Amino acid sequence: MEEEALIKGLRARNKQSQEYLYEKYSAALFGVISRIIFDRDIAEEVFHDAFVKIVTKIDNYDESKGRLYTWMANICRNSAIDKTRSKEFSKKSKTNTIDAYVYGMESTSDTAAAVDGIGVKELMNDLNEEQRFVMECIYFKGYTHTEVAERYALPLGTVKSRIRSAIKVLKKKADKI
Repeated sequence: MEEEALIKGLRARNKQSQEYLYEKYSAALFGVISRIIFDRDIAEEVFHDAFVKIVTKIDNYDESKGRLYTWMANICRNSAIDKTRSKEFSKKSKTNTIDAYVYGMESTSDTAAAVDGIGVKELMNDLNEEQRFVMECIYFKGYTHTEVAERYALPLGTVKSRIRSAIKVLKKKADKI
């Protein structure tokens, strides 16, 4: 189904269009969420809510501002970030064991495969441990600079300096490729 026909069908509340949207995009959209929320049950809950939001708010989608997938991915990403900032989530994450956190980070998703496919992990290997940590928190987990500083007891200036230096290293490496 072409994107234009899909959008028309979704706006007409066509059930077949909604099913097609789910079949075609659910794995990728769930991957966006699971890169931010490692607990599968919570990620599935957030995905469900985000998918309902996508279907019900399709009239707000503006084709001139970008592709449908980008709009949907932003809804999923923002929903996941909102969930991580909620009191319910912060209480639950305080009670998680270190094993649950570590194994959750090691889980793979479709997004992880896509990141590997374009060589981002290889580029990240050129960063020192501190730079890599900050970049992963901000660009893969969705934290803000302030959240990284507060969560890991780092000065905000240090977080920003590490980001700047990491971007310089990544830019040099990417320019060579």
